[in-house]
Amino acid sequence: MTTPSGALVLFSGGQDSTTCLAWALSRYDRVETIGFDYGQRHAIELTVRPLLLQKLRAQFPQWAGKLGEDHMIDLSLISKISATAMTENVEIVMQENGLPNTFVPGRNLMFMTVAAAVAYRRELNVLVGGMCETDFSGYPDCRDDTMKALQVALNLGMATHLKLETPLMWIDKAATWKLAQELGGTALVDLIRADTHTCYLGERGALHDWGYGCGTCPACALRARGYQQFKDAI
Repeated sequence: MTTPSGALVLFSGGQDSTTCLAWALSRYDRVETIGFDYGQRHAIELTVRPLLLQKLRAQFPQWAGKLGEDHMIDLSLISKISATAMTENVEIVMQENGLPNTFVPGRNLMFMTVAAAVAYRRELNVLVGGMCETDFSGYPDCRDDTMKALQVALNLGMATHLKLETPLMWIDKAATWKLAQELGGTALVDLIRADTHTCYLGERGALHDWGYGCGTCPACALRARGYQQFKDAI
């Protein structure tokens, strides 16, 4: 059952954000999307985004009328103030602080803050993000406590009543695939498998069972393992 609320989905063009977009479209009458160009190494995700939106409208007519404007924001300053494996051509390794060097400090905090400002202007009262602390690389800005604290700070700072929704927070990648199937059937699973991009290295050479990617980076490893577990459970 949908509500009259409007949602703004943080949409990167990856598996998680596409599943979150389908989740929002199944619940809200008006849904817009926002993406960020932050100098990411896997900038191919910016190329697949508009194609994904186009296919979602064409293949899922029940959602087409709800899916509104897409906002692309230039946040290239992130690559200028950080040095990570997500923004530079360096090997992915673990750091002394226990976090992989794919962690971009402040990225999700900045994403949500900018999204909140856009939502304010667009009169949207729900922000939807694919943050998860079940199957993830340990990023502190993907944790539930961070999102709850950020919701409080944003609402205090803008005198709003924004709600931050993270539908993937407590499920693993296998359950994320299952959620996509529940939301849009085999058609959505196939769309996510073949048309989204998750690989940190931007590899889109060969199509694997689970999608495109290098197969070895943390994002690919999580996606591939989750897909196999999802298929095994069917």
